[in-house]
Amino acid sequence: MNLEKILAISGKPGLYILKVQTRSGFVAESLSDGKKITVNLKNNVSLLSEISVYTYEGEQPLAEIMKKIAAKEDNGTSISHKSDNATLAAYFKVVLPDYDEERVYPSDIKKILNWYNMMQAKGLVVEEVAAEVVAAETPIDTEDQVVVEKPTKAKKM
Repeated sequence: MNLEKILAISGKPGLYILKVQTRSGFVAESLSDGKKITVNLKNNVSLLSEISVYTYEGEQPLAEIMKKIAAKEDNGTSISHKSDNATLAAYFKVVLPDYDEERVYPSDIKKILNWYNMMQAKGLVVEEVAAEVVAAETPIDTEDQVVVEKPTKAKKM
């Protein structure tokens, strides 16, 4: 599961995929309806790959938590983010047993589960093993590769 180009934009519901960077911001596409929007640099934007969750030992990256949810659910949907707080906390305790219950709020758990279900619905939750098998089956023959360097032009003063 690759979270490198998936964004959460403050003040806008859902998740977005980064499409093109512009001078004054960037263009993002909504995961829910596919509409493209322009986002200004003044907006508060978070890359999902940069988000972490507090644990008693430190911080756990969101990508690792998403992988744990996917493994628990066999790449299916998780429980609804609209469940009551006690159910959400119990579910999250199974996924991440050492999360810091004082610093991770029920609203955080709701966001994580909502994001996971949105990504799962769009087919962005894939097995890592399948991707590794494809990469392992692709032969790389380094003996036959030829490196061609472009000639450089001398600068005129």
